[in-house]
This record gives sequence, C-alpha cells and structure tokens, in this order.
Amino acid sequence: MTADPKQLYDAILGGDAKAAESLTREAIGAGQEARELVSGYMIPAMDEVGRRFECQEYFVPELLFAGRAMKAALALLRPLLASADAAPAGRVVIGTVQGDLHDIGKNLVAALLEGGGFEVHDLGVDVPPSRFVVAVRRYSPQIVGLSALLTVTLPAMRKTIEALRESGVRPDVKVMVGGAPVTGRYAAEIGADGYSDNAFGAVRLARSLMEQSPDTVSIPCVE
Repeated sequence: MTADPKQLYDAILGGDAKAAESLTREAIGAGQEARELVSGYMIPAMDEVGRRFECQEYFVPELLFAGRAMKAALALLRPLLASADAAPAGRVVIGTVQGDLHDIGKNLVAALLEGGGFEVHDLGVDVPPSRFVVAVRRYSPQIVGLSALLTVTLPAMRKTIEALRESGVRPDVKVMVGGAPVTGRYAAEIGADGYSDNAFGAVRLARSLMEQSPDTVSIPCVE
C-alpha cells in the first residue's frame, strides 16, 4: 500500500469492498494520514465512478459495489478523522418516507454522501414525519434527505416537510428529495429546496445547498 496508494483508488473504482478494507488497514498501519486517503484517493475514485455512470459506462450495480467499497474503507477511517478534528462537509439526516420500504437508492445516496465527506445519519425506511423532526432536533443537520420509490408514498414527503415546518425546525434545514416517482415539479410543489434524479446528482445538490446560508432563497428544482 505504501508503495502504491492508487490501489485503494482502484479497489473503490472496481467495487471491491474486501480489498478496500484491507488496503485501508495497511495504509493506517503504515501511518498514512486518514484525510489524505479520503481526499487523495477515495473521493477521486467516487468522482470517477460518477463520471462513468453519467457516460453510461457504469450502471446501478457498479454504483452499489463502489458505494459499499467506499463505506468499508470509511468505517476504518472515520474514528481517525474524528480524532483529528476533521470537520465534515456537512451533516445530513436521510431516510425513506413513511409507507415505503425501499432502501437501495437511499443507501447509495447515503454512501456517496459519506464518501463526499458528509456526516450522515440514516434513519432507515418507513420513517414517519415525527422521526425526521426528532432527528433534526437531535443531530442539528444542515440537510434533510427524503427518498421514495412508490408513487403512493409521495404524499408522505409533503407531510414530512409540513411536519418540519409546524415543529419550527424547517428554517434550520434544507430539504432535498429524490426517488423514481419524484420530479422537479413535485419537489417545488411540496416546498423542497432541491431535487435530483440520481445519486451523484444528490451529492452535488448537497454541496450546493451547503453553500447557502439559512436565509438564502432556495435553489430551483429542475426536471
């Protein structure tokens, strides 16, 4: 590993979680900086995965494998980053809305956000609006991510945003939404701050939302 750090890059790009974990252990043992591994090899690897996905060289299975490899490496590095006081890119609470048990897309977004340096609190699936409110109060995130795969669960997105507003925490967070039945038009209709139709777009959106102050006008949702 010390002779060729690019092996970690290649392991993530190739979606090899076992190799990514092993190489990360070797790098830690050799005294390599956790921040350097993340910024120098892991994030660039995921950026390349995103480029290949957008060019239709990679598809959903490759994204999932790369996300798992990234997560395996991050699990080892996260304590070191915390002890070094490495500030996260932002804090995100994410979950699949009430009534929906699908988590593949949500899990991928969460993994890519972690790979992009965000602190992610994943609430899982079938999350009622009240749990999002509790999580916002507990974790103080800058962003809340709502996912849905079923058309019949779309109203739960609206109810969640309404719950955030009624509880008084809505001004403190940006809300991003996504999932197969979600459109930019619907996102704007329910008062979300942004929408993405794919996982890498969600990471870019999160970065854009982090650049906005709480009193900044929301970015437009686009189809």
